[in-house]
Amino acid sequence: MRYTVLVSREDDAYVVRVPSLPGCFTQGPSLDAALARASEAISGHVATLRELGEPVPVEDVPPIVATVEAEPAA
Repeated sequence: MRYTVLVSREDDAYVVRVPSLPGCFTQGPSLDAALARASEAISGHVATLRELGEPVPVEDVPPIVATVEAEPAA
């Protein structure tokens, strides 16, 4: 399985979210650690969905990630 992850730097950790798997997130002290933990989190999340008889989302088309600039409201 392959899922897109979003990584952000928050305080002293890298936080990883999986948009296609709501509620699936993790963090780590380094980018490599966070991505390794993301792989484990995804595997566990999918296993739990299967155990519960819930559908497992498949990411056919990855989400679009973009940066948008905005001026502060006056």
